[in-house]
Amino acid sequence: MSPFLSVRGLQASYGHAQALFDISFDVGSGEVITLLGRNGMGRSTTVKCLFGMLPVKAGTVSVGGVRTDHLPSHRIARKGLALVPEGRQVFPNLTVEENLVATARDSNQHAGRRWDLGRIYAFFPRLKERRGNLGSQLSGGEQQMLAIGRALMTNPKLLVLDEATEGLAPLIRNEIWRSLVELKQDGLSQIVIDKNVKSLLHLADRHVVIEKGRVVWQGTSAELRGQPEIVHQYLGV
Repeated sequence: MSPFLSVRGLQASYGHAQALFDISFDVGSGEVITLLGRNGMGRSTTVKCLFGMLPVKAGTVSVGGVRTDHLPSHRIARKGLALVPEGRQVFPNLTVEENLVATARDSNQHAGRRWDLGRIYAFFPRLKERRGNLGSQLSGGEQQMLAIGRALMTNPKLLVLDEATEGLAPLIRNEIWRSLVELKQDGLSQIVIDKNVKSLLHLADRHVVIEKGRVVWQGTSAELRGQPEIVHQYLGV
C-alpha cells in the first residue's frame, strides 16, 4: 500500500543559504514517525516545506499520491495535513472556543468520529473549563492543548507537531504524550518533533534522524533502542 505522505530528495534554501540537501521519508496511514536532530539541523525547515510555507528548491512532496510541493498552504491543508506549530501560535484575542471554530473543517469521516467541539472538550476537559477565556489568558500547557485541538478541528489525516512539549511542566508534558498515544490508537498519522527521546520511543513507530539538512539514519523504535550511539552522536548535546 502506498504511503499517505511521501517525501523524496527534498531541498530548500533561505535566500542563498541552503538548509535542506536531501530529505526523504514516508508516513503510512495510521503511522507515527519522528524527525530527530539537534536544533538548526533542518527539522522545522522540513515541516515548512511540507506545508508550503517555504518553497521547495528540488525534490517532491506527495500526499495520497498527489504532488503538493507546488501548492499553497491552504490547499495542502485541504489534503488532510494539520500543523501544531512551534510556539503554539494561538489567536491571543479570541476565546478558546473561537480559536477552535476558526479553523474547523468538515470531513468525509463518519459523524461519530468527526472532531467537533464536543469531542475536543471530551478529549481536553481543561479547554471546556476555559472555553470563554482568551488565548492570551491561558497557561503554556493550555495553549498547547488548544493548538492541538485547533488542528484536530480540521479533521486531518496527518497531524504534525513541531516541538510537541517544549517549555511545558512535567505534568502537562505527560498529558500531551497521553493525548498523542490516544490519537495514535485512533488511527491518526503523526509526525512529531520533540527532544524527549524516551517518550518518542514509546509513541512512534519509526524515527528519521536529520543532520545538516540530510537524513542520516532511519529506523524503528526497537532499532533505535539497540543503537544508543545514534542518540549520542546526533542528538546529544
